[in-house]
Amino acid sequence: MYKNTLKYKVLFILAITGFFLWFGFPLKRRINLGLDLRGGMHLVLRVDTSAIAESHKNDAVEMNMEKIRYRIDRLGVAEPFIQRQGFDQIVVELPGVTDRARAKELIGTTGLLEFRLVNDDPQALAQASSGTIPDGYEYKKDEDGRPILLSKTAALTGDAIKDASVGMDQYGLPSVKIEFNDKGIKAFGDLTGENINKRLAIVLDGAVRSAPAIRSKIDSGQAEITSAGGFEPTEANKLKIVLESGALPAPMVLEEERTIGPLLGADSIQSGIKASIIGTLLVFGFMAVYYFTSGLIACVALFLNFLLVIGSLGFLGTLGFPATLTLPGIAGIVLTLGMAVDANVLINERVREELKLGKNLWSAVGSGYEKAFSAIFDSNLTTLIAAVFLFWFGTGPIRGFAITLTIGLVASMFTAIFVTRTIFELLLLNKKFTSLKMLQLLGPTKLDFIGKRRIFFVISLIVIITGMFVFFKKGKNAYGIDFSGGQIQEYQFERPITADTMRGILHQAGVTDAAINQYKEDARIISIRTAEDTAEAVGEKLKASLPDNKFSVLRVEKVGPIAGKQLQQKAIFALCLSLLGILVYVAFRFKHIEFGIAGIIAIFHDILVALGFLALTGRQVDLLVVTALLTIAGYSINDTIVIYDRVRENMRLNHRMTLKDVINLSVNQCLSRTILTTGVTLFVVIALFFWGGEVLNNFAFTLLVGFISGVYSTVYIASPLVLAFAKKRR
Repeated sequence: MYKNTLKYKVLFILAITGFFLWFGFPLKRRINLGLDLRGGMHLVLRVDTSAIAESHKNDAVEMNMEKIRYRIDRLGVAEPFIQRQGFDQIVVELPGVTDRARAKELIGTTGLLEFRLVNDDPQALAQASSGTIPDGYEYKKDEDGRPILLSKTAALTGDAIKDASVGMDQYGLPSVKIEFNDKGIKAFGDLTGENINKRLAIVLDGAVRSAPAIRSKIDSGQAEITSAGGFEPTEANKLKIVLESGALPAPMVLEEERTIGPLLGADSIQSGIKASIIGTLLVFGFMAVYYFTSGLIACVALFLNFLLVIGSLGFLGTLGFPATLTLPGIAGIVLTLGMAVDANVLINERVREELKLGKNLWSAVGSGYEKAFSAIFDSNLTTLIAAVFLFWFGTGPIRGFAITLTIGLVASMFTAIFVTRTIFELLLLNKKFTSLKMLQLLGPTKLDFIGKRRIFFVISLIVIITGMFVFFKKGKNAYGIDFSGGQIQEYQFERPITADTMRGILHQAGVTDAAINQYKEDARIISIRTAEDTAEAVGEKLKASLPDNKFSVLRVEKVGPIAGKQLQQKAIFALCLSLLGILVYVAFRFKHIEFGIAGIIAIFHDILVALGFLALTGRQVDLLVVTALLTIAGYSINDTIVIYDRVRENMRLNHRMTLKDVINLSVNQCLSRTILTTGVTLFVVIALFFWGGEVLNNFAFTLLVGFISGVYSTVYIASPLVLAFAKKRR
């Protein structure tokens, strides 16, 4: 009976593995790469509905979104992503598109086409140039800069257009030919028939494109838009697309832009894969050396964990769920491998304890898994709470990280508890398999952690106060453009140029408020931070000033002040809700609110320490740093929960011990495991820090500080606080 059950377990594992292998490979066909890996544009557009009646505002946003979708389809972008965000925002992602000016103009152009009659009376025009404009007219200038007097009322608008196409005018220059619908044919025929020898201006978004004279009635249903000197082919095609889609119901404001060049995308893939391989090898090597057979079993589970994550991304993609692989997503995959070790270490350490009690291997393995389960479940669930709020808070790459983190945590529960136990049970069928060899980092300890708590409370306060003083002293400089607004441009040159040379070029372009940063790792790469959008002017000036030193645009990111404030508020809200969720869950699981409050204070401790070290090292808080802080919040509580779980167990077993002694005993029993799990996860974080590339550097640094602080706070903050709160309650 037992062997049959074991056989079904093995078949189930093989079926699951085969299923996710099918959906995960080949990678290029199954997994979509995010914009940060293959290059492209991410835009957040706000629809300005201030001039629209309340009852029509929602319709205006929906119509804008549909017209944007139509224009992008005509642009020929593969796999675009267009989604409404909130009430009046539209998120647009354009993979492979790096022509910023063309894309932004095409998407953001209102496209309001008007046919207006021109007043050619010389006296009226002369008076208008002196400021006296006749009633019902508007004074403007045409494309050649000549003054023109237009009727304020449009005789015909773009809703009369049926189709548009690019053609040639009578001089062989590109033009845009338009075809009217049935209603427009009659209206245009009446208009031209009643105004022969008058000029009719063609106005697009307030700009006079042309103003030809009407020589006869036109009832063919066709007209032509020309430009002085002829349109550029790309400009004519853009105008054609805009006219085809019709006018946007409401104008749009670009709140956020992130353009990633293909070169940076390729470098990010290379750096992410390199860091992942190094981190994985370090984890696998340690587990195999430290735990021998148990470690090798854990390595099999970790490898299967990787397959499940990749396969899940492919499977979600087939269901239409936007599960793309991003650079933070790669970091999330390798990070979950490190976190998955947590469960395996906890199980192995429990088995070791059971063997020391004199149990045979079969009983020790069974008891080890049973006693480790609650701690594994609780710690993974608290990290999942943080991952949920990460997904809600983030967009694009951040959501990619949240998705891979969530999948990885669920997969690690399955592989650590079900798969490894099945492998153990298979091995135990062999009667010669009677012992498990393991190295031991620390032997039994009897340190008085609780007795030294006041010393470490003071140390923590000094570190936090110093860090927060520096952080708040920096003001807006403590934040990246994600939260403070502004623009970052990053260029890679063929040959290095100095920051002073770049500063001189910027001054020539009229940019005087730029912060310039030259990367130490590669002097050819320079980033520029400005308050306003200066990318076009800077790019043109660089081409003119450095004709012999070619450059590539690695990335351009712009965040408006409104979007920055919204992101900041959303980040704080997500962090607070995440901590509240963890507090409620821990208090519920351990039946005492002081456990939850102490754990949350320890998390706050780790977050504040991480922020302080960011400020002290001159790093700024951006979206990826907030991602790291939420990850710290979820992971930092893991060690605390394991100790809480041991406290609960020891309280049942040792009724005569005081709470102080129980906590001290529990911390000492879990000390080796606490150091081991965080240490192995740090292998991955260190690999991301040194080899993950510039994009992930701040993210990895924040995790590095936060995870180390997490070990400290578990022992010296969370555990002593439980005792302090319990005394007050009594």
